[in-house]
Amino acid sequence: MKSINRFFWFCSGVHRPTLEKYPAEHSKYVGIGATIFFTGLFAALSGGYALYFVFSGGEWAVLLSVLFGLLWGLAIFNMDRYIVLSINKNGSPFKQFLQASPRILLAILIGIVISRPLELKLFDKEIRDKLSSVFLERDRVRLDTLSNTFDKKYAIELGQLQELKARRDTLEVTIKSDRVKLKLETFGDKTPETSGITGYGPYARQREAELARQEQYLDTLHSRILRQEAFVAERKQFEGLMELKLLAGPQLDSAVNLAGFADRNAALGQLRFKADGTEDRATHMAILFIGLLFIFFECLPVLVKLMSNRDAYDVEIQNRQLIDYHRSDKGREAEIQVIDNLQETKIQTETEKRKNEGLYGPES
Repeated sequence: MKSINRFFWFCSGVHRPTLEKYPAEHSKYVGIGATIFFTGLFAALSGGYALYFVFSGGEWAVLLSVLFGLLWGLAIFNMDRYIVLSINKNGSPFKQFLQASPRILLAILIGIVISRPLELKLFDKEIRDKLSSVFLERDRVRLDTLSNTFDKKYAIELGQLQELKARRDTLEVTIKSDRVKLKLETFGDKTPETSGITGYGPYARQREAELARQEQYLDTLHSRILRQEAFVAERKQFEGLMELKLLAGPQLDSAVNLAGFADRNAALGQLRFKADGTEDRATHMAILFIGLLFIFFECLPVLVKLMSNRDAYDVEIQNRQLIDYHRSDKGREAEIQVIDNLQETKIQTETEKRKNEGLYGPES
């Protein structure tokens, strides 16, 4: 436990020999140091997770994300340690607050930066579902755009194809109707369009000849439609439309896995809204409070330092600083005095030397 306490004292930035004199203050600084340490730990996890998506797909993705995550965690740890260490408890409460306000704003910013990647991990399943919907919708819009562009570019050819198909459909209906009429004519059923004479007479032969002509024309239409469809298919192949498909199954899962930090962050923001566009207050409040929790956790060491009373350790540190200032001042004065004395001695020695050498002549 002593080793753990000393480690957390180091995290809080205290002067250990001084703190050891006051056992009543040990627990407070252990708590402050532990908060700073775990803030740095969360920062390392957050930074590593965020950078994993930056290097995602690379051969060294895991190693690089761990390395940069540790560097990010150490940077945040050192910054938090300095923020808490730099708060002077010897001033008035208002002065302490003014002194700490920039540090609180910095802590809030750090908390926001730390919390976002961790929120991405907490809502990973929901984000993956949202990304699947976003990618499908994006693919659908892309396909629609390319299809509309193709339709405008080949409007004449597509119009001819639709006209041929319409004529084919109309002719098939006509042929079907004429076959019924030929059957009625052969069996002698009397209708406004049949003679009512039984047998294969001139009217039946006339209808059969007309039907043969229509069927021959229908075959011609089929051939023209096939040629036109082949031309359109060739153009689609040339324009790349035949290779475009909506993502599905393993392809969609792979796209979601390779999604970068920006896509996941955007998907997390879209979780606030339901499919119909209305706000999902439950999810929105969950994301908000998780972010506020990490921001508060980041500000906690500064707040604890501000809320704590001026203790014996703070008084001892102030006294040591005053002693160090006084020693520094006295050292400076002594150094100046020594330099002055040396200069005077040097002047006197040089003066006597020159007098003895007669450089200045006899005294008047």
